Amino acid sequence: MLLRGFRGYVVAALAVVVQGCALVPPEPIVTGPLTAPPPPMNTVMPEPNGSIYQPTAYGNYPLFEDRRPRNVGDIVTIIIQERTNAAKSVATESSRSGSAGLGIELAPAILPSNIGPQQNFDMGGNNDAEGRGSSQANNTFSGTLTTTVIGVLPNGNLQIAGEKQIAINRGSEYIRFSGVVDPRSISGAGTVPSTQVADAKIEYRSKGRMDEVQEMGWLQRFFLNISPF
Repeated sequence: MLLRGFRGYVVAALAVVVQGCALVPPEPIVTGPLTAPPPPMNTVMPEPNGSIYQPTAYGNYPLFEDRRPRNVGDIVTIIIQERTNAAKSVATESSRSGSAGLGIELAPAILPSNIGPQQNFDMGGNNDAEGRGSSQANNTFSGTLTTTVIGVLPNGNLQIAGEKQIAINRGSEYIRFSGVVDPRSISGAGTVPSTQVADAKIEYRSKGRMDEVQEMGWLQRFFLNISPF
């Protein structure tokens, strides 16, 4: 019986240790498909009528129309130019003081004998409070990422998403981007700055030795999970 109870305590302790040692991966920001779905297999074949322009053929554009992206699967190059600067400063100061006193030098004879200068009192109080705080954040992110159009909204805006993965030796990193672009903001070269992308979501993650050194040790995470402070 005692052995079973001891085993139960051991299992419970191991469960707590495993829970404390578990590393919760960061929640992804960019969700959903990262590339356009492939076209259906039954593509429309060009009609053998001798015409150069086939309006029903996939990927054809009108003769006098620019080649800006506008269909699912088109390429849009995002020029990432993100820079944020925020600062906040708070200062609070308050002061309060009060005093009270009672002095009896001479009491009339009609009053009780225990009333006299012995009842004199003098008291005072002072309360001061001061608090200061400041916060500042500067973030800069620049680069280039080519995405694809994954959807076209009813008003003509393009839903774009893309990913770039790089592996160097034993480390790897990836950049993901998604958002909504107005086709009129896309240049003739098919590029658009990230500052003109609505609902922009940029995710930059890495995995490898450089990422592991930034993680908290398993024993430290364990004591942090069970600590009541």
